[in-house]
Amino acid sequence: MDVIEAHARRLPPVDARFTPRPYPREELARALEAGRVAGVATHPLDNVIGNARLLLEGDPDKQFGLTGLQDGLVLQDVLDLVSAGSGVSIDPTQGLGDVLIAPEPILDACEALGRRLALAAEGGERVLIATGHPGGLDLLYREWERLLLTHGGRVIKPADGVSWRDPRLEHDWSIGYLSGVGMQTDGLVPRHTHWPDAMHRMLAAERPDLVVADHGFAGAAIEAGVETVSVADVNDPALLVAKAQGRTDVVVVMDDHVAADAYWPCFQAAAAAFPQVNA
Repeated sequence: MDVIEAHARRLPPVDARFTPRPYPREELARALEAGRVAGVATHPLDNVIGNARLLLEGDPDKQFGLTGLQDGLVLQDVLDLVSAGSGVSIDPTQGLGDVLIAPEPILDACEALGRRLALAAEGGERVLIATGHPGGLDLLYREWERLLLTHGGRVIKPADGVSWRDPRLEHDWSIGYLSGVGMQTDGLVPRHTHWPDAMHRMLAAERPDLVVADHGFAGAAIEAGVETVSVADVNDPALLVAKAQGRTDVVVVMDDHVAADAYWPCFQAAAAAFPQVNA
C-alpha cells in the first residue's frame, strides 16, 4: 500500500462538523477548548521558553528556514510575540507551569485565513498546501483544500514524488501528497519536520500564488517571498517573529498536536469567509 494511502486510513473520518455552515462564535470557542486546540497547551512553559532561547541562539531546527530572526530581539521580545499570538500573557520568571492558549485569537486568525482563501478561490489562484505535522494538521488542511476547490480555487502539487538524500542525517526523504496536502515522508510514513528542504524543492518545481503551511514548509515559503498563511504552536515562535518583521500577515497560534478532527472549529471559522456559507 502507498505510504500516503496508508497514512490516510489512519486519520479519523470526516463528519458533519466539516460541512460548511454558520456556527455561533461562542460554540466554536467552546469546541476549541473541548478539543484542546485552545486551553492548556501540550507544551509546558519551560519548553516554550527553551525553544525561544534556541531560536535566538540560531538553532537551525527552530529557524524553519528563515533568516534574520534574531535581529534586535531578546527573549522577552519573542515571548511577548507568543503572548500576543496566543492571547494569554507568558511570564518567563515562573520557569515552570502550563501555557494557555485563548480560543478567540485562533478564531480571529482562522477567519483572516479564510478571507485570504476566499480571495484565492475567486481569483483562481494557484495554492500550495503543505504540513510538517502529519497526523495532526493534514485533515484540517485537506478540508481547507476541498473548500478552495469547491469555490474555484486551484491547488497545485509541485515536486510530487521527488526524493533526495539528507547529508545531515544520512537519510533519504521524499515528497508525497494526501489529496493536495504535501508532506515529507521517509518511505514508510509521513514525518514531522521543522526543516525547509521539501518546500525548497516544491518552489523550485512551481512557484504558487499562495502557500498554506506550517513549520519549515511555511518558513521556506516566507523566506522565498511567497505570500503565506500559516499555523504555529506556542513553542515554535519563528513564524511569529517573521510576522512581526512584516514578512507574513496571518499566523494561527494554536496547539498543533491534538486529535486531527478536533480542528473542525478552525475549518468552520475559515469557511465562514466564503459568501455561500452564510447566504
